[in-house]
Amino acid sequence: DAVLGLVCMLLLLVLKLMRDHVPPVHPEMPPGVRLSHGLVWTATTGRNALVVSFAALIAYSFEVTGYQPFILTGQTAEGLPPVRIPPFSVTTANGTVSFTEMVQDMGAGLAVVPLMGLLESIAVAKSFASQGGYRVDSNQELLAIGLTNVLGSLVSSYPVTGSFGRTAVNAQSGVCTPAGGLVTGVLVLLSLDYLTSLFYYIPKSALAAVIIMAVAPLFDTRVFGTLWRVKRLDLLPLCVTFLFCFWEVQYGILAGTLVSVLILLHSVARPKMQVSEGPVLVLQPASGLQFPAVEALREAIITQALEASPPRSAILECSHVCSVDSTVVLGLEELLEDFHRRGVTLALVGLQVPVLRVLLSADLKGLQYFSTLEEAEKSLLQEPGTQPYNVGEDSIPEHKVALLKA
Repeated sequence: DAVLGLVCMLLLLVLKLMRDHVPPVHPEMPPGVRLSHGLVWTATTGRNALVVSFAALIAYSFEVTGYQPFILTGQTAEGLPPVRIPPFSVTTANGTVSFTEMVQDMGAGLAVVPLMGLLESIAVAKSFASQGGYRVDSNQELLAIGLTNVLGSLVSSYPVTGSFGRTAVNAQSGVCTPAGGLVTGVLVLLSLDYLTSLFYYIPKSALAAVIIMAVAPLFDTRVFGTLWRVKRLDLLPLCVTFLFCFWEVQYGILAGTLVSVLILLHSVARPKMQVSEGPVLVLQPASGLQFPAVEALREAIITQALEASPPRSAILECSHVCSVDSTVVLGLEELLEDFHRRGVTLALVGLQVPVLRVLLSADLKGLQYFSTLEEAEKSLLQEPGTQPYNVGEDSIPEHKVALLKA
């Protein structure tokens, strides 16, 4: 099997190099030259089928002699499955399994299998889109996969997703449009009716060689150097995905996605905070504020302002905050109460309209808002800081009042 696989890989490589170096056809070429060019182009384009047929012929020759050294594909079910509504119960020797029991037996697989299939499909599509220079509409891909699986259930189909191996084989064969899927479908239907007996003699090593040679060009070693220079943390999901793919491709994609989500959550939960020491302490979150960041924000403000001796008033510069949720509002309310108990003030500056609308709707006690940092510093340095007040629409700039009322 190893020898046959290596020979098939070598033949595929030679045929691919031949196709890449075949000169283009010119009208002034003699008919014989154009005919030979067409034959070479046909053989090199259909090299996968040619090599598999060659390997099957070798395996059949051994079968005739009574000795079979290769692992073969084996028997394949013949004919097309009937079109029917999928059964919602199964009768076994021990009784009838209802639809509810089937769902319970699947358990978490009901969510995990579709998730892994969708992740793999989108990953395949984006991988080849980056090579081909076109854009992939993820919503369209997911809609197509969903409709395909719904229709496939009428003919007892396996769950349908995108596949790295099959997509790579299509790409290496020169397929450039969705019409390749139609041709493949027609060939599969014809093969199920008339060619299943021939599939018995196809060695698995030949099929493995086709997939390996199709997927090998996708391995871009330059990405390691690029990520090392740009952002080394991105190497972590890359390496996790790569290692888990030796187990199963879908597990690799799922593991890489989980690592990426954890990295994203960490950046959201621990936003960078720029602290400026001056007449008044100014803290500026470098990114948005969502519920995972509440504790980190509270700890940073309390450490810098309230745990100082004596406690200091502080300004929270929110020009980079484009949205907040209810957990952030509750966290700000607790901070305002803590500042009020210590006799100092927490003021907010640079609130965007959506954030300001949420805070005003929450009716936070002691909320102070200023348009500019200079106004906030001037107000905090002049006031005693013991009696916080609520900011109404009269102290909000006119253009923002109009937006709030819109």
